[in-house]
Amino acid sequence: MPSKQRMRVASEKASKNVTARGNVPKTLKPGDEKYPVGPWLLGLFVFVVCGSAVFQIIQSIRLS
Repeated sequence: MPSKQRMRVASEKASKNVTARGNVPKTLKPGDEKYPVGPWLLGLFVFVVCGSAVFQIIQSIRLS
């Protein structure tokens, strides 16, 4: 059985929605659509991966 405090908080949220009269957002959770990785970190990752691939190709050509 839920505690009284949790029920009271849920009831307060619901009552705020009822008094908003149509101005209620579709969800109460913030919907930030941000990337989990920043652009600088992503660029650094691509640079390291592509750079290591280039060095690997040069090394394989040199050893052949």
